[in-house]
Amino acid sequence: MEVSSKLAAIISRLDSMTTDVEEEQASRRFEKNGQQVAIVTYDSATKTFNLAEIKSQQKFEFDDIDLVAMEIYDLLTD
Repeated sequence: MEVSSKLAAIISRLDSMTTDVEEEQASRRFEKNGQQVAIVTYDSATKTFNLAEIKSQQKFEFDDIDLVAMEIYDLLTD
């Protein structure tokens, strides 16, 4: 799978979170080789993505879908 198609798939998953009107906070899990590497939560009130990296136990906040997608891509390709 090419880089652009992997990024497109990640962005598609993230974008679906922004249109989920049922939940104020939607979340998605991202896995590599069956191991969870990150959990992303979208807060519709603040329009921000919160990324929790499982291995490092660090948390990051993004207000740009492209930036969070690139961070997830990096985690999945390490």
